[in-house]
Parts: sequence; structure tokens; C-alpha cells
Amino acid sequence: MAQTKINPYALLKRIRLRQPVIHHLTNWVTIYDCANVVKVLGASPVMAHAREEVAQMTEIASALVLNIGTLTPELVEAMIVAALAANHHEIPVVLDVCGAGATELRDQACHRLLSEAGIDIIKGNYSEVARVSGEPVRPRGVDASRVDKDIAEVARELARKRRCTVVATGEKDIVTDQRRLYVVRNGHPMMANLVGTGCMAASVIGTFAAVEADLAYAATAGLVCFEVASECAVKESAGPGTFKEKLFDCLYHLDQKTIDRLQKVEVCEDSISLPTPA
Repeated sequence: MAQTKINPYALLKRIRLRQPVIHHLTNWVTIYDCANVVKVLGASPVMAHAREEVAQMTEIASALVLNIGTLTPELVEAMIVAALAANHHEIPVVLDVCGAGATELRDQACHRLLSEAGIDIIKGNYSEVARVSGEPVRPRGVDASRVDKDIAEVARELARKRRCTVVATGEKDIVTDQRRLYVVRNGHPMMANLVGTGCMAASVIGTFAAVEADLAYAATAGLVCFEVASECAVKESAGPGTFKEKLFDCLYHLDQKTIDRLQKVEVCEDSISLPTPA
């Protein structure tokens, strides 16, 4: 694993120039923050959940973000319709497997979404990603629980199996596809004291995926920007409340010099042989 420098600011500039529409079917608890984080990056958020309009709304978007945080059976149906529309128009789909493993409904929703539609990026904390990959873990609601296996290998195997990019967030963030594995060591523990940072991270990843076809690189660049901003924000914060305000401010003002100075990224590139499709 080698330390490397990437250029997230190039993608951030692209977002600010193109102002892509990012369609969400997301968590009602954090929907406001997800919309705001997309907006401060320079993109245009839209949150349309009705089954009757999700396909049409997806058609005008540049990325689709699905989040099962506040799940209902009706929402799963709408997510599948939206994801199939995105697949048809070759729009990247991010699935945040929020709370996977906590209940049978969430496990079934993940299985249906991954089986019935094309998901380009699976995102979750360590235990959520492990659960989706088939490991016997049970998260505490939407909070991470212990994963005994090496999370990098769990994520890599899931990426192979699903032929997608996998993002596992935690003390260090793992981003892997069928060729590379990135490790992002940015961020601050204060993020764990604020509800919604995981959901916002999924929205950030979707925003960067909207302007970059290399989805593993896009996800890594998005996490670097989000987490570098968090490191800047905490220096101006008295606690979680002011941290949230400063996080948006620091994302809005993020520049290349700050990103280049603070980013901590490692990358491993190899050739992974893919299994023959069934």
C-alpha cells in the first residue's frame, strides 16, 4: 500500500462548473443535510420519493443516491423503479445500506435492490458492508458494530461479487473496485457525534460520481473533500452544533491548496481476475 496524491479539486471544480442534478430517495432524518451538502459543493439536489415520478426525475439527473435509513416497503418499490431508470440512462447509482443487518426488512431491501437493479456504488459503515457481503454481523441500529474479518478484504470480495465499487467508512475509509483499493485516512472523530455524516457522505459520493466515470476515484475524491473540510471545521467549532455549521462553510470554501496539504490517501493497484458470470 503506497501513499499517493490524487486531485480531488479537479472534480470539485467540475461539479461547480456543471452543477449536476443529484436525485435522492433518502433518509427522512437527514434529508435536509444531504440536500445542503450537495448544494454547498455546487450541485443541485432533488428529493423525489413518489413511485409515480421517480423515473422521470431520475432521467434529468446525473446521479442517483438511494439510502435505506428510514425504510418502508413502498419506498423500496420506488427505489427499484428509480434505479432501473438510472440503469437505462447509464446514470450512476449509489446505495447507502444504512442499518443493513439491523432488521430482516433492511436485509431484504438490500437483497432486492442489488438483485433487481444495477448498483454502481455500495456504501456503508464497516458492519453494514460486512452484512451485505454475507458476514454474520448485526449492527446496533444504524451504528457500526465489530467486524472480525479484515474489512478491506470483505469490501474487495463484495466488489468482485457485485461488479461494483464498494465504500466502507470508519476510522479509515476503504474504497475498492475490481482493480484498486484506496484508503482514506482523513476525517475527525467529531463526525461521529453528529447524526447524518454517513448519509451526507453518500450524497457527496453521488455528487462526485456525477462528473467522473471512474467511480472508485470519484468516491475517494469525494471522501477526501468531505473529510478534509471536517478537519478544518473542527478547528473553528465549540461542539457538534457549531461543527455542523462550519462543515458546510468549509466545504463551500474548500480550495486546492487545502486539499493538497491535508489529504491522506493510500492506494494499492493490482489485477483481480473476475469470476465467470453465472
